[in-house]
Amino acid sequence: MSELITINDLKIHYPIRSGFFNLVTDHVYAVDGVDFTIEKGKTYGLVGESGSGKSTTGKAIVGLEKVTSGSIIYDGEDITKAATRKKMNYNKDVQMIFQDSMSSLNPKKRVLDIIAEPLRNFERLSDQEEKKRVKELLDIVGMPEDALYKYPHEFSGGQRQRLGVARAVASNPKLIVADEPVSALDLSVQAQVLNFMKRIQEEYKLSYLFISHDLGVVKHMCDNIAIMYKGRFVEMGTREDIYTDPQHIYTKRLLSAIPQIDVRNRDAHKAQRRAVEKEYQLHQKDYYDENGRVYDLVDHTPTHKVALNNGGVN
Repeated sequence: MSELITINDLKIHYPIRSGFFNLVTDHVYAVDGVDFTIEKGKTYGLVGESGSGKSTTGKAIVGLEKVTSGSIIYDGEDITKAATRKKMNYNKDVQMIFQDSMSSLNPKKRVLDIIAEPLRNFERLSDQEEKKRVKELLDIVGMPEDALYKYPHEFSGGQRQRLGVARAVASNPKLIVADEPVSALDLSVQAQVLNFMKRIQEEYKLSYLFISHDLGVVKHMCDNIAIMYKGRFVEMGTREDIYTDPQHIYTKRLLSAIPQIDVRNRDAHKAQRRAVEKEYQLHQKDYYDENGRVYDLVDHTPTHKVALNNGGVN
């Protein structure tokens, strides 16, 4: 598999202003030096709690956040500058599915116009060709043809999210950044949307960057996973690395918090959660420096990186 996008030492810092002269007195380190590579045709998971910087990272890749420093390399060019993105038609190749389907779809436009917007931006199609293409996209995401002339408020949350998927793939992108695409949906509807996304990936040979706080969804969707905390990666690896051999205490805490339906082993699960909490209390210095900052990643195995003090492995 060849590389599609490479992110090098990405930083996004927001200034904090205070005082009579409104001077910059500090910064919020939303993203504080992350590196990773997205390969063609693969799905990558970015997991973390609210405020960890995962959505900010995704928006920076799409071009919706201003980058403080670092680079995002696509086809040999650094696309952190808007002029470069425009020159390369980058916004055609990289699309986004947003968490809130209602606010991401224009309530005053019909479905035909919503899904056709990327086509009008990047392709020259006749009205007949455009309508045919939109019908094909609706069919791919399991929506009826009569949806063409309806408005977003006439659909359920799951249907609106499917419309968001259809719009994202309209321009035949190479990468889709999916920011919590199913977090607001019922479990049965989540499964429908995720299955449609998998089907579309197979048909279009897409790459996904799947941003979520739900480790169950990420396990179902992703080949490789990065765990994020306070703007930095605490652990990166394959799905098997993360779920069967977690090394960082933050990853262990996330995994232990996944609800278990196995009632017979309830006491064992409770004991495991307590053991993880005890390890966190006793060995914080192995995972975070004196300022609470995550250490740099070091190799644990060829596919598995962990942020531990002095490169030690727990």
